Amino acid sequence: MFTKWLTGSSFKTAAAVLLGASLLFTSGCSLLPDEDNEETLPAITPPQISKKPEYEVTTATLETKKTAIGKMISMQEETLYFTLDGKRLKDLNIKVGQKVTAGQTIGSLDVDDMKKQLRSDKLQFSRDELQMKDTLRKKDEMDPIEFELAKISFEEKRQKMVEAQLEIDKAILRAPFTGTVVSLNVMKGDLIKAYDPVCIIADTSQLTAAAKMTADELKGVSVGMPVVVEISNVGQIKGKVTQLPILKDNGGGNGGGNGGGEGGNQPERPEDFLTVKLDKFPAGVTRGTPLSISIIMNRKENAIVIPPSALRSIGSRTYVQVIDEEGKREVDVEVGQQTATLVEILQGLTPGQKVVGR
Repeated sequence: MFTKWLTGSSFKTAAAVLLGASLLFTSGCSLLPDEDNEETLPAITPPQISKKPEYEVTTATLETKKTAIGKMISMQEETLYFTLDGKRLKDLNIKVGQKVTAGQTIGSLDVDDMKKQLRSDKLQFSRDELQMKDTLRKKDEMDPIEFELAKISFEEKRQKMVEAQLEIDKAILRAPFTGTVVSLNVMKGDLIKAYDPVCIIADTSQLTAAAKMTADELKGVSVGMPVVVEISNVGQIKGKVTQLPILKDNGGGNGGGNGGGEGGNQPERPEDFLTVKLDKFPAGVTRGTPLSISIIMNRKENAIVIPPSALRSIGSRTYVQVIDEEGKREVDVEVGQQTATLVEILQGLTPGQKVVGR
């Protein structure tokens, strides 16, 4: 037996054959079509029908209120003004926050020209007085009509001086009562118009909660009704209505005028406000402190209530959907008071039942 050794050339030939077979096998595999990948579909979840909310029928204390924005006012305050027109403010003896006493001089107008004229009239009147005395001595010698005319002329001059003094007296403005200057609208040297507000004097020991309300807002409101007054940084304080406002006739320009004069804004008066007597007076409040007043028009405890969203209506019919172990059913109801968050049910429901919202 002979062993046949591969020579170099025959080895290369064999290697080439093996490499060619390998490439053919590989290319043959790559020519086969790829298998399709199976597509994975997401699970389809059926849509859920939203469940309507359910509410329990409960009881609550129900209040119907009317709310007005107001402030603290003094029950004794007065707007002061001069009745003399067209004069400069010569002296001003007050400032805001100052305490004044009854009769104290607030300010005075420059009426030096009027005083000078009055002095001249008084000198002339002294001459007229001497002349009148001489006329009286000659009464029997004079024509009666001439004597009466002389007397009338003399009395007219006397009356003219009296009236001139009264006009001069109007130049002084005095405090009508003891109080505090809470408002001041003029400065020294200003030209003053008759009846224009000069200042407001208030007795700050007589403060009360108050609010302005229209005739429509006052419908159903009466003295003695309970109220809740809310003041920032103080909280809520209970009280009662003590006074209804005197409503002004708007036929004359919305109650315009200025303390009896024409034009300008009408000064506020305590009688223009609905006022409240508080159960306790809060500390730290002053005249003008803002507040809100809630007048309790109707109050009922243990009222049967549901949310407004559970109430349904068709035409004149008002009803709810009640849900229990038998399912849903419609129940007609009678409605009482209504607030922003609750509706009173007078008939048709009892506490503990459940109703369906919309």
